[in-house]
Amino acid sequence: MRILVLGAGVSGLSCAHELARAGHQVELWARERQQATTSTVAAAIWYPYHVEPQARVVGWALHSLRRFAELAEDRARGIRWHRGTELFPSGHAAPDWIRTLPGSRALETGRLPQGFAQGFEFDLPVIETPTYMPWLEGEVLKLGVQLRVRVIDSLRQALDHCTQVVNCTGLGSRALAHDSDLHPVRGQLVRVAQRGFDRFWFDEHRGEHPTYIIPREHDVVLGSSAERNEGERLTEPAMLRSIIERCARLEPGLRDATVLGTSVGLRPARSAVRLEPESSPAGRIVHNYGHGGAGVTLSWGCAQEVAQHFA
Repeated sequence: MRILVLGAGVSGLSCAHELARAGHQVELWARERQQATTSTVAAAIWYPYHVEPQARVVGWALHSLRRFAELAEDRARGIRWHRGTELFPSGHAAPDWIRTLPGSRALETGRLPQGFAQGFEFDLPVIETPTYMPWLEGEVLKLGVQLRVRVIDSLRQALDHCTQVVNCTGLGSRALAHDSDLHPVRGQLVRVAQRGFDRFWFDEHRGEHPTYIIPREHDVVLGSSAERNEGERLTEPAMLRSIIERCARLEPGLRDATVLGTSVGLRPARSAVRLEPESSPAGRIVHNYGHGGAGVTLSWGCAQEVAQHFA
């Protein structure tokens, strides 16, 4: 088939990759190249954060986990495995799928930091997006996908060009798909110097904002905030100080780490991921957006399902 994919973030590129690999003639339109997308400033570690519905999300995420494990065999792609810990305060139980992760084991109560009732260690891939996203775009281009920077203000413009469309426009779907359920959740990050930190930490449930530490090759990403319906891409000094302090409670050596920079991403959140076809007299659109804080995590699983709609 001849298929037009909208969006060059991780979802759009992954869909274009899978469709082209299946033998389709794929064109990709993007308002901006991958260097300017939310995907490229993501932390990013495999983890299905801030996304529903769990019944579908877990399947997409585990498919992506297997794919990242395969891709990690070549370090030039920017994927590296790390061991780390997720902590749960009283009243928050670990989801069942955590026990299926590589190397998963429950921590003894005596090894838990103060204030937590449960914890798990496991191994996860860290996807270093400044390396991974250019690599993924390059792979898409090698498959013959035509990538064009083009701004549209309606999905009908896409259908007028091609009767088979995949919509991966993220927050752009608020206007393009007239989706009032879609909303931004701002996430602020701090990057500090890498001084031998090798473990990740997750504390998602204690307090108003998630706390995480994600080690990368040349820096460590500290996060985060979860500011619903906040669309400004501006960092706030008070929030950045809060992020460093929360992370230092888990890893005290971070308290005086050298700050290399800060960044802001707008997560495209929705009550549930929208992955479904929509037909009209002008053609068919397969929507794939609303991945919240799990765009990278769900990318290959959702791309596989999108490709099945064109099988």
